[in-house]
Amino acid sequence: MDLKTATALRRLRLVSAPEAISFLLLLVCSVLKRTTEFNAVPVMGAVHGALFVLYVIFWADAWNRAKWSLQTAAVYFVLSVLPAGGFFAERKLRREAEDAVIASRARNEGVVNA
Repeated sequence: MDLKTATALRRLRLVSAPEAISFLLLLVCSVLKRTTEFNAVPVMGAVHGALFVLYVIFWADAWNRAKWSLQTAAVYFVLSVLPAGGFFAERKLRREAEDAVIASRARNEGVVNA
């Protein structure tokens, strides 16, 4: 894995959890808006919208650089629209990065032909 690909995956991973948190907070704010006088939906909507746009941009970049299959790219996109999916995407991306580092070290040491 080259540096640009690793960077693209890292950016996607770093925006995944905040995007998921903002989605969950937006859902809470929506419920509070309808049950109380508290209305933070416009603020949380803007925050979540900005994070979602960043996620989609970083997702497209990661898909392009990592040469994901259509199925893998679809999984990461679907995870972005599920309320807690960003947490799963972050965990999956972290594992993928760790596996790439292990494979790279093994290749450098001549242990495997990966």
